Amino acid sequence: MTLDAQLLGILACPEDKGALYYFQSDEFLYNPRLGRKYLIREGIPIMLIEESLTVDDAERRLLQERIDAELIPLTFHEEAS
Repeated sequence: MTLDAQLLGILACPEDKGALYYFQSDEFLYNPRLGRKYLIREGIPIMLIEESLTVDDAERRLLQERIDAELIPLTFHEEAS
């Protein structure tokens, strides 16, 4: 299931308020700054810090490789102040 583009445009990490990467085929959102994944269940992003999954260094490297290879965009672009 694909998340709505308008929803993706406003989704941010609940902890650091930064943009996320959307791994559509794996159904999760990823924050590379904190190494945290937010699962999507039945089309609903679970944006609770206590339900997020922390990824180890090896998985962080693999996710970054996928971001680079698949050109996965951020959910939104933060504006410079």
